[in-house]
Amino acid sequence: ERMLMVLKPGAEDLARAVFEKWELDFAIIGELTDTGRMVLTMGGDVVGDLPIDPLAEASPVYDRPRSPAPKRAHLNAEDVAPLSDPMAALVKLLASPDLASKAWIWEQYDQSVMADTVQGPGGDAAVVRVHGTKKALAMSTDCTPRYCAADPKEGAKQAVAETWRNITAVGARPLAITDCLNFGNPEKPEIMAQFADCIDGMSEACRALDFPVVSGNVSFYNETEGRAIQPTPAIGGVGLLDDAGKAVTMAFSAEDQVLILIGDTVGHLGASLYLREIEGRDEGAPPPVDLTAERLNGDLVRALITDGLVSACHDLADGGLLVAAAEMALAGSMGAALDGSANADIRLHAWLFGEDQGRYLLSSDDAGAVLARAGEAGVPARRIGVTGGSRLTVGADHAISLSDLRDAHESWLPAYMATP
Repeated sequence: ERMLMVLKPGAEDLARAVFEKWELDFAIIGELTDTGRMVLTMGGDVVGDLPIDPLAEASPVYDRPRSPAPKRAHLNAEDVAPLSDPMAALVKLLASPDLASKAWIWEQYDQSVMADTVQGPGGDAAVVRVHGTKKALAMSTDCTPRYCAADPKEGAKQAVAETWRNITAVGARPLAITDCLNFGNPEKPEIMAQFADCIDGMSEACRALDFPVVSGNVSFYNETEGRAIQPTPAIGGVGLLDDAGKAVTMAFSAEDQVLILIGDTVGHLGASLYLREIEGRDEGAPPPVDLTAERLNGDLVRALITDGLVSACHDLADGGLLVAAAEMALAGSMGAALDGSANADIRLHAWLFGEDQGRYLLSSDDAGAVLARAGEAGVPARRIGVTGGSRLTVGADHAISLSDLRDAHESWLPAYMATP
């Protein structure tokens, strides 16, 4: 559990004070030079003196064979059977392992050490204040292994982009990531291909989103009886709020606020949670990640939050629009009505459960200003509903009570953990 850092000249005392505050060991062990050599001394005697270049420039590089899986074809919404009861599908999704409430876990731990937690578990990102300032840090972790299994490069781009989106959704400016790269046996060409493609996807996303990797680790050989886990490049991100008081949550907070969907929706169902849980199918390419649109949409949302035009915000991910609306409704114990005609060009199941990327669902009491700002920024935005009541409805034909949604959402994990 040791770490090595390079300090700016003159920062030694400040670093020592930070480490001593937390009762951690700290020692200055050397300094950088321009000699091109590493010199080691002990008790004033030189005990090692060697050139750096043979180590840094001539170190061995693995060149393992790679055998990428064939690319999956795009899955059209027309190739997925339409549904008659979207609320029944919603209940099943909210009770799935991916989306079920994890409160059974986090309620067993201290969520507010030193009372610094501004936003605790269950939202897009945790928010923790910085002592002695108005600032706060926002933190989130994310990955969608089924996307990475379907297309490692696109899936890894999505993992970085969604972590960036989660931090943005509370109003913070994303700063950097750490990664935990979990894969099977890299001696197998198909696993090595997954790993290499995930690295390429992460790199592309980090550069486009100005979201650098500052640390990380790799875990290989994660297999049971020769069967590897799905490629899982887990991304942990951190961001900064200059004013913690401007952070927003995903909870609906007032009646009659307009719901606004940010980002393009085409109804992508390939590799989706809906396809797996409702249709029992594992097909199609994952949703493409347009990093230019991610940056544009996220920067707008963050500015809207900073300017006080957003009362609640949630990024759209697993399960798509209807799941996001349900999670916001449950978080605020307040219902919402979605416009049943808002999906005129898209089949209902694709509109409600498609997992198109780069999207956010906002509530606002000044929809005109939000839509005007989106238009000026060139960001797709549309009204899709209004908050209020104790039910979640889609048009005039589909409705479910929040109590039924909550039962489904909160009961699965405790029941599963109680199973002998």
